[in-house]
Amino acid sequence: MKALLSREPGGPETLTLETVPDPVPGPGEVLVSMRACGVNYPDVLVIEDRYQFRPQRPFAPGAEIAGVVEAVGKGVTTLKAGDAVIASVRMGGMAEKAVAEAARCLTKPASMPFDEAAAFVLTYSTTIHALRDRAALQAGETLLVLGAAGGVGIAAIELGKAMGARVVAAVSTPEKLNFVMEQGADDALIYPTGALDRTAARDLSAQFKALCGGDGADVVYDAVGGDYAEPAFRAIAPEGRYLVIGFPAGIASLPMNLPLLKNASLVGVFWGDFVKRRPERHAQNMRELFQLYEDGAIRPRIGARFALKDGAKAIARLRDRAALGKIVVTTG
Repeated sequence: MKALLSREPGGPETLTLETVPDPVPGPGEVLVSMRACGVNYPDVLVIEDRYQFRPQRPFAPGAEIAGVVEAVGKGVTTLKAGDAVIASVRMGGMAEKAVAEAARCLTKPASMPFDEAAAFVLTYSTTIHALRDRAALQAGETLLVLGAAGGVGIAAIELGKAMGARVVAAVSTPEKLNFVMEQGADDALIYPTGALDRTAARDLSAQFKALCGGDGADVVYDAVGGDYAEPAFRAIAPEGRYLVIGFPAGIASLPMNLPLLKNASLVGVFWGDFVKRRPERHAQNMRELFQLYEDGAIRPRIGARFALKDGAKAIARLRDRAALGKIVVTTG
Protein backbone atom coordinates (compact mmCIF):
# COMPACT_ATOMS: atom_id res chain seq x y z
CA MET A 1 0.00 0.00 0.00
CA LYS A 2 0.97 3.67 -0.27
CA ALA A 3 1.58 5.69 2.89
CA LEU A 4 2.76 9.23 3.61
CA LEU A 5 5.56 8.71 6.13
CA SER A 6 7.44 10.79 8.66
CA ARG A 7 10.99 9.46 8.94
CA GLU A 8 12.56 12.43 10.71
CA PRO A 9 11.28 15.40 12.73
CA GLY A 10 10.35 18.38 10.61
CA GLY A 11 7.67 20.17 8.68
CA PRO A 12 5.36 18.79 6.00
CA GLU A 13 8.15 18.96 3.42
CA THR A 14 9.91 16.09 5.24
CA LEU A 15 7.05 13.64 4.55
CA THR A 16 7.58 11.03 1.81
CA LEU A 17 5.06 8.91 -0.09
CA GLU A 18 6.27 5.31 0.03
CA THR A 19 5.12 1.77 -0.67
CA VAL A 20 4.97 -0.28 2.54
CA PRO A 21 3.47 -3.65 3.58
CA ASP A 22 -0.21 -3.69 4.46
CA PRO A 23 -0.80 -3.53 8.22
CA VAL A 24 -2.31 -6.56 9.93
CA PRO A 25 -5.09 -6.18 12.51
CA GLY A 26 -4.37 -7.68 15.91
CA PRO A 27 -6.86 -8.89 18.52
CA GLY A 28 -9.69 -6.40 18.92
CA GLU A 29 -8.65 -4.49 15.81
CA VAL A 30 -9.91 -4.05 12.25
CA LEU A 31 -8.16 -3.23 8.99
CA VAL A 32 -9.79 -0.26 7.27
CA SER A 33 -9.51 0.38 3.55
CA MET A 34 -9.23 4.14 3.63
CA ARG A 35 -11.48 6.57 1.81
CA ALA A 36 -10.63 9.82 3.61
CA CYS A 37 -8.58 11.22 6.49
CA GLY A 38 -9.28 14.46 8.33
CA VAL A 39 -6.35 16.83 8.88
CA ASN A 40 -6.02 18.34 12.36
CA TYR A 41 -3.54 20.54 14.17
CA PRO A 42 -1.95 17.60 16.05
CA ASP A 43 -0.77 16.39 12.62
CA VAL A 44 1.31 19.57 12.39
CA LEU A 45 2.78 19.03 15.84
CA VAL A 46 3.44 15.29 15.79
CA ILE A 47 5.67 15.31 12.70
CA GLU A 48 7.79 18.01 14.38
CA ASP A 49 8.03 16.04 17.67
CA ARG A 50 6.04 18.78 19.44
CA TYR A 51 2.98 16.70 20.37
CA GLN A 52 2.32 15.13 23.78
CA PHE A 53 3.33 11.71 22.50
CA ARG A 54 5.98 10.76 19.97
CA PRO A 55 5.20 7.72 17.83
CA GLN A 56 8.01 5.46 16.75
CA ARG A 57 9.18 6.32 13.24
CA PRO A 58 8.41 5.78 10.50
CA PHE A 59 4.74 6.62 10.92
CA ALA A 60 1.96 8.15 8.85
CA PRO A 61 0.19 11.14 10.44
CA GLY A 62 -3.59 11.29 10.52
CA ALA A 63 -5.86 10.31 13.41
CA GLU A 64 -9.37 10.80 12.01
CA ILE A 65 -10.40 8.33 9.33
CA ALA A 66 -13.32 6.97 7.34
CA GLY A 67 -13.38 3.88 5.18
CA VAL A 68 -14.56 0.30 4.75
CA VAL A 69 -13.58 -2.63 6.96
CA GLU A 70 -11.41 -5.02 4.96
CA ALA A 71 -10.57 -7.57 7.67
CA VAL A 72 -11.16 -8.10 11.38
CA GLY A 73 -8.80 -9.33 14.07
CA LYS A 74 -9.38 -12.02 16.65
CA GLY A 75 -12.27 -11.40 19.00
CA VAL A 76 -14.00 -8.73 16.94
CA THR A 77 -17.73 -9.45 16.78
CA THR A 78 -19.20 -5.96 16.36
CA LEU A 79 -17.86 -5.36 12.85
CA LYS A 80 -17.38 -7.36 9.67
CA ALA A 81 -15.74 -6.93 6.29
CA GLY A 82 -17.68 -4.46 4.16
CA ASP A 83 -18.90 -2.25 7.02
CA ALA A 84 -18.45 1.49 6.46
CA VAL A 85 -16.91 3.07 9.54
CA ILE A 86 -15.56 6.24 11.08
CA ALA A 87 -12.63 5.68 13.41
CA SER A 88 -10.18 7.48 15.66
CA VAL A 89 -6.64 6.15 15.49
CA ARG A 90 -3.48 7.35 17.18
CA MET A 91 -1.64 7.67 13.87
CA GLY A 92 -1.60 6.07 10.42
CA GLY A 93 -4.53 7.73 8.69
CA MET A 94 -2.62 9.12 5.72
CA ALA A 95 -2.28 5.78 4.01
CA GLU A 96 -4.34 3.52 1.78
CA LYS A 97 -5.06 1.21 4.73
CA ALA A 98 -5.03 1.67 8.49
CA VAL A 99 -5.58 -0.43 11.60
CA ALA A 100 -8.09 0.78 14.18
CA GLU A 101 -9.39 -0.56 17.47
CA ALA A 102 -12.86 -1.95 16.93
CA ALA A 103 -13.98 -0.18 20.10
CA ARG A 104 -13.01 3.18 18.55
CA CYS A 105 -15.01 2.62 15.37
CA LEU A 106 -18.46 4.03 14.69
CA THR A 107 -20.83 2.89 11.98
CA LYS A 108 -20.90 5.61 9.32
CA PRO A 109 -24.39 7.00 8.73
CA ALA A 110 -25.54 6.02 5.24
CA SER A 111 -26.38 9.66 4.45
CA MET A 112 -22.89 10.90 5.31
CA PRO A 113 -20.25 10.93 2.53
CA PHE A 114 -16.82 9.54 3.42
CA ASP A 115 -15.10 12.93 3.23
CA GLU A 116 -17.59 14.48 5.65
CA ALA A 117 -17.31 11.42 7.89
CA ALA A 118 -13.54 11.91 8.13
CA ALA A 119 -14.12 15.55 9.09
CA PHE A 120 -16.82 14.90 11.67
CA VAL A 121 -15.91 13.13 14.88
CA LEU A 122 -12.91 14.98 16.27
CA THR A 123 -14.16 18.51 15.61
CA TYR A 124 -17.78 18.06 16.65
CA SER A 125 -17.12 15.66 19.53
CA THR A 126 -14.43 17.94 20.95
CA THR A 127 -16.74 20.91 20.64
CA ILE A 128 -19.89 19.40 22.15
CA HIS A 129 -17.74 18.12 25.03
CA ALA A 130 -16.30 21.61 25.47
CA LEU A 131 -19.54 23.57 25.24
CA ARG A 132 -21.84 21.17 27.09
CA ASP A 133 -19.75 19.04 29.44
CA ARG A 134 -17.06 21.59 30.35
CA ALA A 135 -18.72 25.00 29.97
CA ALA A 136 -22.41 24.15 30.46
CA LEU A 137 -23.32 26.70 27.78
CA GLN A 138 -26.88 27.92 28.22
CA ALA A 139 -29.44 29.33 25.80
CA GLY A 140 -29.24 33.11 25.75
CA GLU A 141 -25.57 33.27 26.70
CA THR A 142 -22.88 34.82 24.50
CA LEU A 143 -20.16 32.59 23.07
CA LEU A 144 -16.92 34.13 21.72
CA VAL A 145 -15.07 31.82 19.29
CA LEU A 146 -11.40 32.45 18.48
CA GLY A 147 -10.10 30.85 15.29
CA ALA A 148 -13.69 30.62 14.14
CA ALA A 149 -13.01 29.84 10.47
CA GLY A 150 -11.25 26.52 11.11
CA GLY A 151 -12.81 23.10 11.55
CA VAL A 152 -13.41 23.28 15.31
CA GLY A 153 -14.33 26.96 15.01
CA ILE A 154 -17.14 26.26 12.57
CA ALA A 155 -18.29 23.39 14.80
CA ALA A 156 -18.41 25.83 17.72
CA ILE A 157 -20.52 28.28 15.70
CA GLU A 158 -22.98 25.58 14.65
CA LEU A 159 -23.28 23.89 18.04
CA GLY A 160 -23.39 27.20 19.87
CA LYS A 161 -26.33 28.26 17.72
CA ALA A 162 -27.99 24.85 18.16
CA MET A 163 -27.73 25.35 21.94
CA GLY A 164 -29.39 28.75 21.70
CA ALA A 165 -26.34 30.95 22.29
CA ARG A 166 -25.42 34.22 20.59
CA VAL A 167 -22.15 33.56 18.75
CA VAL A 168 -19.42 36.14 18.14
CA ALA A 169 -16.67 34.87 15.79
CA ALA A 170 -13.08 36.16 15.74
CA VAL A 171 -10.92 35.56 12.66
CA SER A 172 -7.75 36.86 10.99
CA THR A 173 -8.83 37.96 7.48
CA PRO A 174 -11.79 39.57 5.69
CA GLU A 175 -12.28 36.35 3.69
CA LYS A 176 -12.62 34.39 6.92
CA LEU A 177 -15.01 36.98 8.34
CA ASN A 178 -17.34 36.58 5.37
CA PHE A 179 -17.05 32.81 5.70
CA VAL A 180 -18.04 32.65 9.38
CA MET A 181 -20.96 35.00 8.86
CA GLU A 182 -22.19 32.68 6.11
CA GLN A 183 -21.94 29.80 8.58
CA GLY A 184 -24.29 31.47 11.05
CA ALA A 185 -22.23 33.66 13.37
CA ASP A 186 -24.27 36.54 14.80
CA ASP A 187 -21.35 38.94 14.66
CA ALA A 188 -17.64 38.82 13.83
CA LEU A 189 -14.41 40.76 13.99
CA ILE A 190 -10.94 40.58 12.48
CA TYR A 191 -8.08 40.43 14.98
CA PRO A 192 -4.55 41.55 14.04
CA THR A 193 -1.93 38.97 13.12
CA GLY A 194 1.51 38.72 14.69
CA ALA A 195 2.66 39.76 18.15
CA LEU A 196 0.44 42.19 20.05
CA ASP A 197 1.95 44.99 22.10
CA ARG A 198 0.18 46.27 25.21
CA THR A 199 -1.84 48.88 23.31
CA ALA A 200 -2.95 46.43 20.59
CA ALA A 201 -3.91 43.85 23.21
CA ARG A 202 -5.97 46.41 25.15
CA ASP A 203 -7.71 47.56 21.96
CA LEU A 204 -8.50 43.98 20.97
CA SER A 205 -9.99 43.23 24.38
CA ALA A 206 -12.20 46.30 24.05
CA GLN A 207 -13.38 45.10 20.63
CA PHE A 208 -14.17 41.63 22.01
CA LYS A 209 -16.19 43.10 24.88
CA ALA A 210 -18.03 45.60 22.69
CA LEU A 211 -19.20 42.91 20.26
CA CYS A 212 -20.16 40.51 23.05
CA GLY A 213 -22.16 43.23 24.79
CA GLY A 214 -23.14 43.52 28.43
CA ASP A 215 -20.41 42.30 30.79
CA GLY A 216 -18.63 40.39 28.03
CA ALA A 217 -18.57 36.80 26.81
CA ASP A 218 -20.15 34.14 29.00
CA VAL A 219 -18.03 31.46 27.31
CA VAL A 220 -14.81 31.85 25.32
CA TYR A 221 -13.85 29.01 22.96
CA ASP A 222 -10.12 29.51 22.34
CA ALA A 223 -8.71 27.42 19.50
CA VAL A 224 -5.82 29.86 18.88
CA GLY A 225 -3.93 30.71 22.08
CA GLY A 226 -0.86 32.93 21.91
CA ASP A 227 -1.24 36.68 22.30
CA TYR A 228 -5.01 36.47 21.79
CA ALA A 229 -5.72 34.64 25.04
CA GLU A 230 -5.24 37.47 27.51
CA PRO A 231 -7.33 40.03 25.58
CA ALA A 232 -10.12 37.47 25.28
CA PHE A 233 -9.96 36.58 28.98
CA ARG A 234 -10.10 40.27 29.90
CA ALA A 235 -13.34 40.44 27.87
CA ILE A 236 -15.01 37.57 29.75
CA ALA A 237 -18.08 38.17 31.90
CA PRO A 238 -18.15 37.50 35.65
CA GLU A 239 -18.52 33.75 36.23
CA GLY A 240 -17.56 33.18 32.61
CA ARG A 241 -15.88 29.99 31.38
CA TYR A 242 -12.74 30.11 29.24
CA LEU A 243 -12.24 26.94 27.19
CA VAL A 244 -8.66 26.03 26.26
CA ILE A 245 -8.99 24.10 22.98
CA GLY A 246 -5.63 24.54 21.23
CA PHE A 247 -2.76 26.92 20.61
CA PRO A 248 -1.52 27.17 17.00
CA ALA A 249 -0.46 30.75 17.82
CA GLY A 250 1.55 29.50 20.82
CA ILE A 251 0.91 28.55 24.44
CA ALA A 252 -0.43 31.62 26.20
CA SER A 253 0.99 33.18 29.35
CA LEU A 254 -2.01 34.34 31.37
CA PRO A 255 -1.79 36.42 34.58
CA MET A 256 -3.38 34.23 37.23
CA ASN A 257 -4.99 37.18 38.96
CA LEU A 258 -7.42 37.50 36.03
CA PRO A 259 -9.54 34.42 36.87
CA LEU A 260 -9.74 35.70 40.45
CA LEU A 261 -10.69 39.28 39.53
CA LYS A 262 -13.22 38.07 36.94
CA ASN A 263 -14.52 35.31 39.22
CA ALA A 264 -14.17 33.25 36.04
CA SER A 265 -13.07 29.69 35.25
CA LEU A 266 -10.14 28.60 33.09
CA VAL A 267 -11.25 25.22 31.70
CA GLY A 268 -9.09 22.68 29.88
CA VAL A 269 -10.61 20.52 27.14
CA PHE A 270 -8.75 17.23 26.58
CA TRP A 271 -11.11 15.22 24.40
CA GLY A 272 -8.93 12.12 24.14
CA ASP A 273 -8.80 11.68 27.91
CA PHE A 274 -12.55 12.30 28.17
CA VAL A 275 -13.27 9.51 25.65
CA LYS A 276 -11.18 7.05 27.67
CA ARG A 277 -12.61 8.01 31.06
CA ARG A 278 -16.23 8.62 30.05
CA PRO A 279 -17.01 6.33 27.10
CA GLU A 280 -20.72 6.25 27.93
CA ARG A 281 -20.94 10.04 27.88
CA HIS A 282 -18.94 10.19 24.64
CA ALA A 283 -21.35 7.69 23.07
CA GLN A 284 -24.29 9.83 24.16
CA ASN A 285 -22.67 12.91 22.62
CA MET A 286 -22.09 11.07 19.34
CA ARG A 287 -25.71 9.95 19.17
CA GLU A 288 -26.80 13.56 19.58
CA LEU A 289 -24.31 14.77 16.97
CA PHE A 290 -25.45 12.21 14.40
CA GLN A 291 -29.05 13.30 14.99
CA LEU A 292 -28.10 16.96 14.56
CA TYR A 293 -26.40 16.01 11.28
CA GLU A 294 -29.50 14.16 10.08
CA ASP A 295 -31.62 17.18 11.05
CA GLY A 296 -29.38 19.49 9.01
CA ALA A 297 -28.26 21.55 12.03
CA ILE A 298 -24.57 20.70 11.58
CA ARG A 299 -22.44 19.65 8.63
CA PRO A 300 -18.66 19.71 8.13
CA ARG A 301 -17.52 22.54 5.88
CA ILE A 302 -14.72 21.04 3.82
CA GLY A 303 -12.62 23.88 2.51
CA ALA A 304 -10.07 21.77 0.64
CA ARG A 305 -9.51 18.18 -0.45
CA PHE A 306 -6.08 16.77 -1.25
CA ALA A 307 -5.06 13.43 -2.75
CA LEU A 308 -2.81 11.23 -0.61
CA LYS A 309 0.24 12.17 -2.66
CA ASP A 310 -0.40 15.81 -1.74
CA GLY A 311 -1.02 15.17 1.94
CA ALA A 312 1.99 17.26 2.92
CA LYS A 313 0.34 20.27 1.24
CA ALA A 314 -2.78 19.65 3.30
CA ILE A 315 -0.81 19.75 6.56
CA ALA A 316 1.07 22.85 5.39
CA ARG A 317 -2.19 24.68 4.70
CA LEU A 318 -3.37 23.98 8.23
CA ARG A 319 0.01 24.95 9.70
CA ASP A 320 -0.13 28.25 7.83
CA ARG A 321 -3.62 28.95 9.22
CA ALA A 322 -5.00 29.24 5.69
CA ALA A 323 -7.88 26.79 6.13
CA LEU A 324 -11.53 27.70 5.71
CA GLY A 325 -13.38 24.91 7.46
CA LYS A 326 -11.93 21.41 7.44
CA ILE A 327 -9.15 19.95 5.27
CA VAL A 328 -9.42 16.34 4.13
CA VAL A 329 -6.99 13.94 2.45
CA THR A 330 -8.79 11.49 0.18
CA THR A 331 -7.47 8.02 -0.62
CA GLY A 332 -10.19 6.42 -2.67
